[in-house]
Amino acid sequence: MKPPPFAYEAPTSVADAVALLAKHDGEAKIIAGGQSLTPMLNFRLLAPEVLVDINRIDGLGDIVDDGQGGLTIGALVRHYQLETSDLVADRFPVLSAAMRHVAHLAIRNRGTIGGSLSHADPAAELPMIVQLLDATLTIVGSGGERRVRAEGFFEGALTTVLADDEIVTEVALPALPPGTGWGFEEVARRAGDFAMASAAVTLTRVDGVVGDARIAVMGVHDRAIRIPDAEAILTGSDVDGAAITAAADAVRAAVEPDDDLHASAQFRRHLIGVLVERAIGAAWHRAEGESQ
Repeated sequence: MKPPPFAYEAPTSVADAVALLAKHDGEAKIIAGGQSLTPMLNFRLLAPEVLVDINRIDGLGDIVDDGQGGLTIGALVRHYQLETSDLVADRFPVLSAAMRHVAHLAIRNRGTIGGSLSHADPAAELPMIVQLLDATLTIVGSGGERRVRAEGFFEGALTTVLADDEIVTEVALPALPPGTGWGFEEVARRAGDFAMASAAVTLTRVDGVVGDARIAVMGVHDRAIRIPDAEAILTGSDVDGAAITAAADAVRAAVEPDDDLHASAQFRRHLIGVLVERAIGAAWHRAEGESQ
């Protein structure tokens, strides 16, 4: 399979990249790692007039300490950088853990955080994790710069709020509160396959109970989502069996999985509840250790 013909541009600034996108009015596509775009070109699912290669733009490939316990991650940071960064592992270990489940090493070496978020695959780990971590995305377009919270960035399968002339340039992760533990669970048929379901949880322990709860899931809806009803059940609890079961039931009620050749909707709904229960248990165990 070969892609359709296209022109190629390699700007050296965000402003030049945005100008090219605006010039081609929806007929240009950004390429960075190309791990999602290239297969779509080869299958002739896309036929852009021009590919805009942003790999020569300085400053988009850095992981930066924001000085307040959080991190700012450039759009060109590769999955493998997130997986192996000591700074990421120290501040956001759930992100490091999730990256080990992304496809295979060759793909993690090339795939970028900006590309994964912009592609918005419902079975991709990063859209789930940035919502879990209350990330803010910086977007630059012809109209200037704007910031969008991760929860408001994704609109559906392969659909985001990005306009045709806009680019994600960085992702800001605010510091997690002290006493926060995390859990991450995923099931796929084989290592490297897309997940049938995945869940990520953070719990912050305050005076022996949950002061802040976050639960995000993917593979069981048209996009990765947070589950506020389940979070509310855990907040203020001491994470006993009844609270964990109720939270898992709330997750099952909130998701809308599809039937496909890999699993039925009924199976996915059952599975995500099991994964949430496990992730809650792991997060609370770690939170107890962090708060001592």
